[in-house]
Amino acid sequence: MPNIINDIKLDFKDVLLRPKRSTLRSRADVDLYREITFRNSKQTYKGIPVMASNMDTVGTFEMAQAIGKHGLFTTVHKYYTLEDWKDFAANNPECLRYVAASSGTAGGDFERLTQILTEIPGVTFICLDVANGYSQHFVEYVRKVRAAFPSHTIIAGNVVTGEMVEELILSGADIIKVGIGPGSVCTTRMKTGVGYPQLSAVIECADAAHGLQGHIISDGGCTCAGDVAKAFGAGADFVMVGGMLAGHDQCGGEVIQKNGRKYKLFYGMSSSTAMEKYAGGVAEYRSSEGKTVEVPYKGDVETTVLDILGGLRSACTYTGAAKLKELPRRATFIRCTQQVNQIYSNVAQSE
Repeated sequence: MPNIINDIKLDFKDVLLRPKRSTLRSRADVDLYREITFRNSKQTYKGIPVMASNMDTVGTFEMAQAIGKHGLFTTVHKYYTLEDWKDFAANNPECLRYVAASSGTAGGDFERLTQILTEIPGVTFICLDVANGYSQHFVEYVRKVRAAFPSHTIIAGNVVTGEMVEELILSGADIIKVGIGPGSVCTTRMKTGVGYPQLSAVIECADAAHGLQGHIISDGGCTCAGDVAKAFGAGADFVMVGGMLAGHDQCGGEVIQKNGRKYKLFYGMSSSTAMEKYAGGVAEYRSSEGKTVEVPYKGDVETTVLDILGGLRSACTYTGAAKLKELPRRATFIRCTQQVNQIYSNVAQSE
């Protein structure tokens, strides 16, 4: 018989953070940097733990250059060549501490990853990324990469439950990507019926990971800086964003002109657009699990980055967290039926 979990599971839209008495005098007093030593690699990271997703429209070298100077991290997509990596490393050695080389589990992926990590020793983070992190094949791949690169920090996912977080950490991963279906251009939930509300997934997976001295990334579902703050409040060590960084100069793809306005394409990596680009089309045994959208062109990513960081500092100030690390201890979530007043939501705003 099928099981039904009757406990209510929540998403970012279902809650608000409750303000608390604070001794902070200004948003400028908040420290967003974190220093983290990882369980398996024993390496130490210091930075602002907001990550650009390893989608080919977002996880670009240009994005790494732009956001790395603010201490943010980029999981670089897996479609760059070794020569591309060599050029980037030669011209931007200071960015290497804030990037990860991505890999899937398909034929040739391990060899390509090995080439990059061997030729560019400054890259010490690996992102092992698959849509379904529950397969035994993926667990074995994580073990294989850990055996080959014992001192590299391994990011692995995606999963949404505590038992699989524990399995991947014990198999050699340091940071687990949490999220199935919450992304703005992901259609997995519609096509498969599979998923987990993101806020509850983060709370439960963070608890499992931290019990083993592991760490997690909240991957997907953030639509604004407030959602990023909620993810950190729920216990995420890192928050990965894709759609929030889409449409900028640093994103992949050309600017499209349509009806006098400018756009950039943004699509899921399981979309038909991505599969046509990299695999020659959608295989007969599967369906597309992503959509392609035209995002209004936003210019330089600097403004968006500063907006996210400003929102995070404000959230910490409202909850009395002097450091980002303190936010989960200060966070109390209030369930709500409405977050914002929508009366002028369709009226053009002037900055």
